[in-house]
Amino acid sequence: FGTRLRRGQKRWSKPAVIAHHPLASLGNPVVWQAPNGWVWLFFVVRPGDTWSTSRIAAKISKDGARTWSDAFPVTFEAGTMVRGHPIVLRNGDYLLPIYHETGSDPEFTAPDTTALFLRYEPATNRWSESARIRARLGALQPAVVELAENHLLAFCRRGGDYNPATNAFIVRSESRDNGRTWSPGEDTEFPNPNAAIELLRLRNGHLLLVYNDSMSERTPLRLAVSTDGGRTFPHRRNLAEGPGDFAYPVARQTRDGKIHVVFTSDERTVIRHAVLAEEAILRHQR
Repeated sequence: FGTRLRRGQKRWSKPAVIAHHPLASLGNPVVWQAPNGWVWLFFVVRPGDTWSTSRIAAKISKDGARTWSDAFPVTFEAGTMVRGHPIVLRNGDYLLPIYHETGSDPEFTAPDTTALFLRYEPATNRWSESARIRARLGALQPAVVELAENHLLAFCRRGGDYNPATNAFIVRSESRDNGRTWSPGEDTEFPNPNAAIELLRLRNGHLLLVYNDSMSERTPLRLAVSTDGGRTFPHRRNLAEGPGDFAYPVARQTRDGKIHVVFTSDERTVIRHAVLAEEAILRHQR
């Protein structure tokens, strides 16, 4: 489904169906506007009982997400999925974060769970696949930013099982060849309760990380800002906290500089939308 918040209004439109499949489950929608104005919708198609049957499909809108093309496949390999938004590299290519998962969920293991990227060349309409990020417990649902020409940084949700006692952290990897190959995934200082994260490069060059500051619970949902290219994140504050779960964050910065964060709560039955200025995070020190 899609819902629209028109400029200057506070009420979202009634949800409308964008993609439907009579024989498969659809999920993990990623909506993104390319530099040429086209709006892409990437999503997971899961025909079987587990995520290991999934592939990635997409639709394109050329009129501001009012009408859509037919769905078309982006990947054919079983177990491929999407969750994070693409970025535009300095050379004009699009880089789409995806991941690969096999085995029976939810008990997937490190060798089964890897993060990777699809590169789209607008001039040729061709997709190509990067090398994969492998980590101690696996890596999935990567989020990526471009730090400098050819230098990219990715943070990933950790893999492994869902045991709350697992000592696990957000996974970090870097590329020095414009996203074609990646360093082995390493644990960061940020805990990860096997939950999605978000990483966004703001227009001033600062990095915004959105994550659950817990080893075992999807609460609190915390914001962290780096002003030194991801080396440190000294500015941190909670966006949502307390009993329950706050998860699956998506962040964007709008033309007015405001940061918008959309996330789920109440066991993924409620979608919440928060709007704030970066200064609201920078005022806080770790």
